[in-house]
Formats: sequence, C-alpha cells, structure tokens
Amino acid sequence: MAIGVWISLFAYFALMIAIGFYAMRKSTSTSEDYMLGGRALSPQVAALSAGASDMSGWLLLGLPGAMFVSGLGSAWIGIGLLVGAFFNWTLVAPRLREQTLHYNDAITIPEFLGNRFPTQAIPLRTVSAIVIVVFFAVYTASGLVAGGKLFESAFAGVINIGGMSDYAAGVAITLVVVLAYTVVGGFLAVSMTDFVQGCIMMLALVIMPAVVLFGEGGGGFGQASQTLNEVDPTLLSWTEGLTIIGWLSAVTWGLGYFGQPHIIVRFMAIRSQKDVPIARNIGMSWMLISLIGAVSLGIFGRAYAVRNGMNVEDPETIFIILADLLFHPLVTGFLYAALLAAIMSTISSQLLVSSSSLTEDFYRLFLRKEAKEKEVVAIGRLCVVLVGLVAAVIASDPNSKVLGLVSNAWAGFGSAFGPLIILSLMWPRTNGAGALAGMIVGALTVMLWINLGWNASFMGGPGVYEIIPGFIAAFIAIMVVSSVTADAGEYREITR
Repeated sequence: MAIGVWISLFAYFALMIAIGFYAMRKSTSTSEDYMLGGRALSPQVAALSAGASDMSGWLLLGLPGAMFVSGLGSAWIGIGLLVGAFFNWTLVAPRLREQTLHYNDAITIPEFLGNRFPTQAIPLRTVSAIVIVVFFAVYTASGLVAGGKLFESAFAGVINIGGMSDYAAGVAITLVVVLAYTVVGGFLAVSMTDFVQGCIMMLALVIMPAVVLFGEGGGGFGQASQTLNEVDPTLLSWTEGLTIIGWLSAVTWGLGYFGQPHIIVRFMAIRSQKDVPIARNIGMSWMLISLIGAVSLGIFGRAYAVRNGMNVEDPETIFIILADLLFHPLVTGFLYAALLAAIMSTISSQLLVSSSSLTEDFYRLFLRKEAKEKEVVAIGRLCVVLVGLVAAVIASDPNSKVLGLVSNAWAGFGSAFGPLIILSLMWPRTNGAGALAGMIVGALTVMLWINLGWNASFMGGPGVYEIIPGFIAAFIAIMVVSSVTADAGEYREITR
C-alpha cells in the first residue's frame, strides 16, 4: 500500500481526535453539554451534522452498489429520502426545537415524550429507550460492516492485528477511532467532526463520478450510455421492470426521516429556531449534490467496469475499487477518508444517542435520580463504549450487507417514532396511551414483517418494505387509541 494513502488516512484520524479533545475542553461539563452540545449549534454545523450522520456508509457503498446492480430504478430511494428530509426540516425541526425547551428542557427524545405525555412518562421513556438501543445496535453495526469492507478491500494483507482477518481489523480500527473522539468530546465533538466529514464526503462524490466519466477509460456520457444499453437497457430506465410495490418500497424510505433520533436530535441542538430555515437550505443543498454524486458513481461505475473488463465481485465496493484504480495515492487516501467519514459520522451519532437514552432514560430515571453532572457524563461515556462493543459483535459476519442492515434499522425507527413525533408536535389530541400504543405497534410490526420475510416476498410477489405497514399501523394506533381514551388532562396547545 502506497505511503501516500497512509499519510492521508493518518491526517484524517488525527484531525478527528484533535476535534474530540477540543470539544472536551469546550462543552462536556454537564449532561446537556455532553449530550446536546449546550443547544448552541450554528445552522451550518447543524445542517451538515444532520446530513452526514444520516447518510453513513450507505451513501458511498450501499446506494452506489444498488445503482451498479439495478440502474436508475434504485435512484427512487434517493428521491424519497430527499423529499422526506425536506419535510422533516420544514415540519419537525422548528417545532421540536421549541417544544423540547417548552417541556422542561428535554435533552433526549424519550425524555421529551415523557414530559409531553406525563400520564405515561415512565412506560414511554422505558420503551423508547429500549427501541433506540436495540435498533441503533443494528444500525451502528451496519457502519462497522462498511468499515470492515473498506479495510478488507483496500488493505488486503497489509494490516496484521493479532491474527485478525482484514475485515475484523477494519471493524476494530473503525470502532476505536470513533470511540476516541466520541467518548472524549461528546455531542459537540460528534457535530463538529460531522461538519468536516460532510464536506469531505460531498467533495469526494463530486470528484469520483467526474473522473469515472471523463478520465482515462471513461468515455463521457455518450460512451457510458452506449455501454449500459448494450449490457442491459433497463439500467437507464427509471420505471422499466419496476412494479408499483417496488416503487413504493423505494420512495417510502423518506418516511423514516421523521423518526430517526440521531437526525432529529440535531434539531433540538440548533442554537435558535430562527436558524432552522438557514440550516434547512444548507442541508438540502448538501444532500442533493451528494445523492446525485452517489447515483452517478454507481451507474457510471458499472459502465466503466464493463468497458475496462473489471470483475466486481461485491458491487458495494465499487467506490473503493475505483478510488484505488484511478487516483494518485494521496487522493486515494483522501477518498478512503471520505468513506470513513461517511461511516464514522453516523456511528458516532448513533452511539451518542444510544448512550444518552441509557444514561438519562434508564440510569438517571431508575438507578440514580440524584446523580451529579460529572457522574452522568462518566456513565454516558461508559455507555458509548458498551453499545459500540455490542454493535461490533453484530458486525462480526463479513457477509453482512450494508444496505440490508440500514434498511431494517431505518424502518424500525421510522415506524416506532415517526408517526409519534409528527402527531405529538402537530395534533393536540395525541395522549400518552396513544403515544405508547403507536410506538409499540410500529416497532413490532416492523420486526414481525422482517421475521415473516414479507420484505423479501409478499403474497407471492415482490417484497414490501417494512416501513410501509409499520408507519401506517403506528399512525392508526396513535389516532385511534388517543381518540377513545380519556387523557383529557394531556390535551395541549401545540405551539409553532
């Protein structure tokens, strides 16, 4: 492996850890500092932090891999996400920023739900904390799988750590670096590193497709289109071969945004409600550019591979293969850093949200109600490590697919929390009984749907993405139970 690659990667690792220590000095003295950055994020940092923590390795591995295999039909996932993110910033962000302050300055989603619905506070905080930890363990594992694939593909035979496989070594290195800055610097470190990582990711997704198309062996749009038509004309079609169910399963990924704790917690941390529109515009611009880049990389990477006789065994590694093949080692190292940025930005956010729930909604709620701030911060750091280790165990299978793990966790959160967050912010009649019913019904529907295999095949036809039944069932459960139960004392005026 060329020394230039290592130089770029070590520089990236050093920068992330340096940011962690800066954040430790700046904002880790209280639980609100450690878990929410003191509610002082600028719109720029909030926007890119939300985007980078959202996209993960899926953006540079999962989506390009899907495009490589299926063509433009898979791009509907990106379109659904773009629409969902816009409405999340527009409908949820300003209301959540205001209402988490209004309801006793809640610093976690479970705490907000408990304060919003006091008659069911304990069950809501307990169940939501369980959902967060369980699904985030799976979600975090998807990021570690991506890290393992990077090291397995790019550094085969180079890294030798105690006889571990290249994949296992990649999982371990990814986790250790993330833990280093997350444990030390908390939410502010995670948000600041997300900002830097978001910039790196977007730049990589502009550079890579351009070089694939117009560099040596690319041939431009015309040659790429001709090659794809020769391989399979449906690769360039948005609709051919796509069923209604398949289309719905793709675009409804956008529903998941409303219930992703690691994303919406950024709305709680932004310094002012007035900054939300600025953050939305920045975040949506970043997301549009990045998604176009990922889609272009996957589909034009397929054309490049065919034209140059490349054998791509795992389509999810096309970014890694092309980074190694087309660029100077220093640039290759930067592109690897971009992939690690996508992976680490999401892992760190998920670890911190899981830690926050374990600390605030379990330890402080049941074990040590009078715990001092330093103790809470220390327990939060310990929980970050514990959740990371559990995720590493889940990620130990090198045959795991990044997109599959992400889709399961995304649907779980989207169904358990999405309808509840929307209705708790916008429908005054939502009450504690309805909130609890919706959360449980949404989570159980998703898990049942996956276990029955209906996300792969439903009634003899194509599978239905589990977020569709989960989201609908949760929405109905909240509205029906809230309407028939007498929690009149919880009806509240919903402010903007």
